[in-house]
Amino acid sequence: MRAAVIGIAGPALSTEEAALFAVLPPAGVILFARNIEDPSQLDRLVESLRRVLAPKAVLMLDQEGGRVARLRPPHWRAHPPPAALGRLYDANLAAGLRAAWLTGALIGLECAAAGIGVVTAPVLDLGLPGANGVIGDRAFHTNARAVARLGRSFADGLLAAGAEPVMKHIPGHGRATVDSHFALPRVETPNLAADLLPFAANAALPWAMTAHILYTRLDAERPATLSPTVIRKIIREKIGFRGVLVTDDLAMQALEGDPAALAAAAVSAGADLALYCSGEIAANEAVLGAVPELAAPGLARLERARAMAAARKTPLEAGPLDAERDRLLGA
Repeated sequence: MRAAVIGIAGPALSTEEAALFAVLPPAGVILFARNIEDPSQLDRLVESLRRVLAPKAVLMLDQEGGRVARLRPPHWRAHPPPAALGRLYDANLAAGLRAAWLTGALIGLECAAAGIGVVTAPVLDLGLPGANGVIGDRAFHTNARAVARLGRSFADGLLAAGAEPVMKHIPGHGRATVDSHFALPRVETPNLAADLLPFAANAALPWAMTAHILYTRLDAERPATLSPTVIRKIIREKIGFRGVLVTDDLAMQALEGDPAALAAAAVSAGADLALYCSGEIAANEAVLGAVPELAAPGLARLERARAMAAARKTPLEAGPLDAERDRLLGA
């Protein structure tokens, strides 16, 4: 498998995409709203992907709750944004943590039922005043310890449902004053201890996603996604994260340059997997051709992530969990 996770163009796997995967097999595919119409169509798409992907390739989905959700009503539940869980936590700590666990479990059950094993949540960025709204209510809280606890509960719910959580955006997106989908944020703050805390407290989780942010006090030239210093000294050593490290989407405008070159640079800097989400077949081919085969350490991390979710999986029924969450949130 190549060291990349890529997007596909539409609600069905094309002949061209299947042929590409046969020659340059990705380590996984990430799905978006453009790929999802209803449960029956999604089942067919997942089945077709499984026929052509390597046996241990992953299927990934953004499903945080709130505005970042690819599975949506009327076919799937609406889930509260993380900030709503933070507000409940402030009113009743135990209820907030329980609602976070329930939300993770319900999201995990829906994804697992669809054959999707990796969920890019929880967001462990701080919800700081004055920051760009790209994080906003995607953050659980302004307080680092609250974010750490709520994020852990959410991730524990995902794991109980058999899904692998991806904490993001490591080492912290909360101070960004511009949207990294459109420009490169610069963070000048010398002390990032609060930003790092939620990730360090959850360093045992199986996956993390990098931030496309230039932390000038850590690496004045390269954003975290492309920085060997940030990845090796901060993410791997200071935070202590040992799981699968995937980049944020390399199609975002925060990063300048050819996607294939960016993907190769990110893997060279220490990321296990480059993420490229546009679904454009020519760009997908270039990215897959530019990255190496997934190295043995990355394969081992993928296996540990899969094993963690399998070990933590618990029999769950969505109906009672949904009803309990509604009671806690006052729905």
